[in-house]
Amino acid sequence: MQHFVDLLGLGKRYGNLQVLSDLSLSIRQGEFLTLLGPSGSGKSTTLMMLAGFVEPSAGRIEQDGRDITHLSPDAREFGVVFQGYALFPHMSVAQNVAYPLRIRKVPGAEIERRVGEVLERVGLAGMGERGISQLSGGQQQRVALARALVFKPKLLLLDEPLSALDRRLRQEMQGELARMHKDFGTTFVFVTHDQEEALALSDRIAVFNKGRLEQVGTPREVYERPASRFVANFLGDTNLLEVGVVGREAEATLCDFRGQHLRVANSSTVGQSGKSWLAVRPEHIDLRPLEDAGRDNGLCATAGPATYQGAHVNLELTLEQGDRLDLRLPVSHPLLGSLRSGQRYWCSWSPQHCHLLSA
Repeated sequence: MQHFVDLLGLGKRYGNLQVLSDLSLSIRQGEFLTLLGPSGSGKSTTLMMLAGFVEPSAGRIEQDGRDITHLSPDAREFGVVFQGYALFPHMSVAQNVAYPLRIRKVPGAEIERRVGEVLERVGLAGMGERGISQLSGGQQQRVALARALVFKPKLLLLDEPLSALDRRLRQEMQGELARMHKDFGTTFVFVTHDQEEALALSDRIAVFNKGRLEQVGTPREVYERPASRFVANFLGDTNLLEVGVVGREAEATLCDFRGQHLRVANSSTVGQSGKSWLAVRPEHIDLRPLEDAGRDNGLCATAGPATYQGAHVNLELTLEQGDRLDLRLPVSHPLLGSLRSGQRYWCSWSPQHCHLLSA
């Protein structure tokens, strides 16, 4: 996929506060790229610099090889959807959507045609004469999306557009955003702090932390092969065990966890020896009877509290070495019916389902 926009060594400082440092990131033509991170991590600042509303303190932005760092927002021709939608309350739906075309002096007949077309494509056909106050939150968001897409921008920037919606509507709009991305073929750059949103929607995810880029990859890459402890913990629950790398086998790295050998598939990139962190997700750990101990990759543990979560049960265990281990088991798991707190079990996982991180 061709690079469309390149962020090259971007930095942003407000007085003595450095909010973004040495950010380099390529945006690919037609992709859905999510900027993910906690509040204050630099993701919204990056989006505002892309839009032209914030000037970088360092670095540059290129579009198709052309430097656009100091271009005004209007000159960039990027669509923007803000967190609060920024709709005009005194205008109708159609007037709101038509606004970008009117300021570009598009002929009236063309405006009417394009507004009708985009309203139909975002699911608001026949609602052009309604006032903004007559719309639900989800409908207002669709108006904001229609307004940002009606002038056919090459890039659409979305700053946490789903955060004000309730959970059910947010999930519904995730599906709508994915459909619109495919339907319009526009490059989307989407800012969120919601990990589930990022995993569900994105072609790639850029993970931010304290003004720096921690990792860029597909949802599967950042979830299953996190580049740091921060990414591992931020992209869902994970178990982290401090281990020592003691050797290599044909297909696995051999690790020592307080006298117990564990194997990790050789896709990890940590050093040949020394301290590391073994990361394994709760859903990748199986619970077995104690008589299975030692048969495969795993550890002995004592069962603790179990919490019913509908489709699965969260189970907290304590390893013989004293560390805590969290499991997420499907409600159909054969041992759940006889599970007893204080009873010992064998917790096992595949070497392909764990990952090594540098200490």
